[in-house]
Amino acid sequence: MRVDPSSLTAVNGAREIREGRLSSVDLVKACLTRIEQTEPEIQAWAHLDPDQALGQAAEMDRIRRAGMSVGALHGVPVGLKDIVDTSIMPTRRGTPVFADRTPDADAALVERLRDAGAVIMGKTVTTELAFLHPSHTRNPYDRERTPGGSSSGSAAAVAAHHVPLAVGTQTNGSVIRPASFCGVYGFKPTRGVISRRGLLQTSVTLDQVGVFARTLGDAALLTDALAAYDQSDPASFPRPRPRMARAAAAKVPVEPDLAFFELPFHDRLATDAREGLEAVIETLGARVSRLRPADQMADLVAVQATIHEYEICMHLADTFNSDWDQISPLLQSVVERGRTISRAQYEDALAVKVSAEAFFADFFTEFDAILAPSAAGEAPAFASGTGDPIFCTLWTLAGLPCITLPLLVGEAGLPIGVQLVGPAEKDDRLLRTANWLQTKLAAEVA
Repeated sequence: MRVDPSSLTAVNGAREIREGRLSSVDLVKACLTRIEQTEPEIQAWAHLDPDQALGQAAEMDRIRRAGMSVGALHGVPVGLKDIVDTSIMPTRRGTPVFADRTPDADAALVERLRDAGAVIMGKTVTTELAFLHPSHTRNPYDRERTPGGSSSGSAAAVAAHHVPLAVGTQTNGSVIRPASFCGVYGFKPTRGVISRRGLLQTSVTLDQVGVFARTLGDAALLTDALAAYDQSDPASFPRPRPRMARAAAAKVPVEPDLAFFELPFHDRLATDAREGLEAVIETLGARVSRLRPADQMADLVAVQATIHEYEICMHLADTFNSDWDQISPLLQSVVERGRTISRAQYEDALAVKVSAEAFFADFFTEFDAILAPSAAGEAPAFASGTGDPIFCTLWTLAGLPCITLPLLVGEAGLPIGVQLVGPAEKDDRLLRTANWLQTKLAAEVA
């Protein structure tokens, strides 16, 4: 091929492999070459075994040559956040506590990837126990900036063309924020669309799976492959999933109505992010309604923190008790705070979460999506941490589908995402709206 295979989208790479114009081995080799060139500076990978990846690719090529059935991701390499269990490689969860851990079984989403024919390229770096303490991964756009957290390696690996696709998780803002900082698409579908079985559990209420890609269509393709009911996951629902890829390529029947909430914490937005978002709103004109929410909406940030901190103390109590000296001081302070939360406070927070879900269910009878910042602005300096997740908190608490589109550029020339939030279990409508938005803005620029 004249085009470097590592630059191919997942959709195009899968098609080239399926039609015999490209081998999975050649695609994986191209990605490995790209990793060799840039990984020493970016450090996106917690585990990478080139021979193992090439062995999987060779098997995918053998299957295709034999005329056997191929999946939607046949031969396409995918990176997995290092909290996703894999039986053929370690899952270290971003901490020395689990440095020697290799699970006995694959996570449910890994089973789905194998069924789709994907090559599990390796494990991408995460923050300590997928929470606050920064990882060593650097932003591909600027090595002195953070890629965000906690799905830091997944976002950076896709942005650096190490892989066309990667999987992450979000308990607060850990898909949308790093995708914004790294200039890629980040999509967190409705809570329960993708099974969490076999993933590190930090919050049974809030943990959700998301994906990273360089195009909207690729994000939809990967989500379709991962989406399935799993009775072992309490958040999973026994209903058909929306068809993402078809929706991401579809045109809207009528132009959608968007809402923009003037939330009190918007004073945390950097000037360039605010001005960019205002320019988008101005371009969309009457399609966007500015709303002043009730004060209680901003209070949901504290509700999310109460649930998250209480549940991480509950789920990881054994780890914190037995390996406290290997936990970072930053996480220790969160655990100590979480241990002071009473059962009554926790149950009150859960009740507020249910009320928030009911509010948004009613809200979306009038609006197709909410327009929102993805993050506070460009990726901050590496030394300052992984960035502010607050622009994702409300939507994650309510389990709503969210997508960030790499539409803006900040003062330093770094990417800034624009977020769209949709109604629960109508992820296909959200992706169709996202396609409309990026097409409309591109037409305005042209």
